[in-house]
Amino acid sequence: MTIELLDGERLDEVNEDISLIQKKDGLTFGTDAYLLAAFMKGGAKQRAVELGTGTGIISLLCASRKRFSHIDVFEVQEDFATLAQRNVSLNRLDEKMTVYQDDIRNVSANKLGYEIDVVFTNPPYMRTDSGKRNLSDYKYIARHEVCGGIFDFCAAADRLLKHGGKFYCVYRPDRLSELMWAMHENHLEPKRMTFVHADKLSEPSMVLIEAIKRGAAGMRVSAPIFLFEDGKRKPSEQAKKIYEGMEIEWNI
Repeated sequence: MTIELLDGERLDEVNEDISLIQKKDGLTFGTDAYLLAAFMKGGAKQRAVELGTGTGIISLLCASRKRFSHIDVFEVQEDFATLAQRNVSLNRLDEKMTVYQDDIRNVSANKLGYEIDVVFTNPPYMRTDSGKRNLSDYKYIARHEVCGGIFDFCAAADRLLKHGGKFYCVYRPDRLSELMWAMHENHLEPKRMTFVHADKLSEPSMVLIEAIKRGAAGMRVSAPIFLFEDGKRKPSEQAKKIYEGMEIEWNI
C-alpha cells in the first residue's frame, strides 16, 4: 500500500501488525496506550467505543488482535480524527473500526443507534489551569480538559453502555479520587484497579481502572505493574509481555 506522508509527519512501526502515522511535533503515543490495551478484557462478539483517540493507537492495537467485533472511535479534533482514519485505512482495519469527529459530550447510544459492551478511554489528565499552554493547540487540547473533564468522559460512558457493560480508563493517581467520584455519579462501579510504577522504588505514575455499569459493590486491587528493573532503565519482564504480547502477567 502506498503511504503518503504530509509535511511534519513520520511513519512508525509499532509492532509486526501496526504501522502508525504520527505528527513529528504532535502528541505521540506512549506506555499508557499499551497498558490500557493490555488491561482490557474483550470478546470477539462485543462492540466497543473509544472516547478520544488521538492517532487511534489503542483501538488499532485492539482491532489488530481481534479484541472486539467492532470499535467506534470518537475524536473531537478534526486533524486527529482525519489522522486516525488514515491509520485505520493504512492498517486495513476499515471493517473493524469507524472514526467519528465529534465531541464526547455529544455521544450517546441513541445517537449511535445501539448500546455498547465496552467503553475505554485515555482521557486528558491535566486541568486547564495547570502547566504552561502548549504552542501547539492540538497538543494542549489532547492533554488538558478543554473539551471535557473526567466527569464528562464517565457520563459519556454511562450514556453508551448497556447494563453490565464495562468501562476502562488509564489515569493519574493524584486524581484518583476525582475519577472514583465521577464513576460513582455516573453509575460505573469500580471492580478492578492496578497501579503502575516505574520500578519498585517509585511511586505509581498511572492507574488502570475497570468498572461495570450498575455493578454490585466490591473492588479488587491487583498486584502492581513495574515497568523497569530496580535502578535500571531496562524493561522488566512484565513490561516486555505488555509491549510484545499485549498481555499483563502478574506472577513474573
